[in-house]
Amino acid sequence: MAASPRETREARRRIQQMEAKRELRRDQEKRRKRDNLFAGGAGAAAVILAVVLQLAVFSGNPTEEEFAAAEAELNSPSPSPSAPASPSAAATTNAPNIPKPEAAAGKVFTGELKLNRGTVGVQLDGTKAPQAAAVFKSLADSGYYQGVSCHRLTTADNFGVLQCGSKTGDGQGDPAYTWGPLENTPADNKYPAGTIAVARTGGNAYGNGTQFFVVYKDTVIPADAAGGYTVVGKVTSGLDTVTKIAAAGLKSGGSDTDGAPVEPVTIDSFSLK
Repeated sequence: MAASPRETREARRRIQQMEAKRELRRDQEKRRKRDNLFAGGAGAAAVILAVVLQLAVFSGNPTEEEFAAAEAELNSPSPSPSAPASPSAAATTNAPNIPKPEAAAGKVFTGELKLNRGTVGVQLDGTKAPQAAAVFKSLADSGYYQGVSCHRLTTADNFGVLQCGSKTGDGQGDPAYTWGPLENTPADNKYPAGTIAVARTGGNAYGNGTQFFVVYKDTVIPADAAGGYTVVGKVTSGLDTVTKIAAAGLKSGGSDTDGAPVEPVTIDSFSLK
């Protein structure tokens, strides 16, 4: 006996559900291999994936439109404001080796970030972000950044950053060097070209570390459970150095818009005064 229209619809929905599961597994593996904007922030991508799985698989026979919307969210290059990482295990105090904000409060530091691809003039604002300015002044003075790579580049239409400062060169943070709180975060989630901001662990206001990112074109980064990202300063010259790095493209193996620069980028020196 031929299946009823209702049975046909149910069978079609079950097939769509199975296809959604297979596609999401492939996306999960691809996302697992990518760096996250956050320092050591694989947790944010995992939470995005969990929400998408819930929407597309466990909500009960999703429509094609619902699955397409969920898939688009998973593939977005920016953190999802609807799927923040959980801050339940987040630290709320600074590591003991973090410099005090008083070291930079009310001061403006200027200097140069010398990359193997060119020099970028920078300014850090200790009035708007005293804790962040104190940290990066201390790290720069100690020579921490010499030889460290800029491991991540994003080239999406509304998400263009070059991220630097991971000692291991793969985006991992130093668990012994974490600090907060968030400072000078944009209320509108917009980071104009030339912004220098602090990378951090997702959902953790005290998850800042040694990594920072240079925004080379106007970028929107939705806040997560902890908030936005500390804007510590700006580029005063040489932003074209970063745009040229971006124009060269990405190494194969990542996504189309997020991965390692095709031409390796390292920091020769970082000086501030």
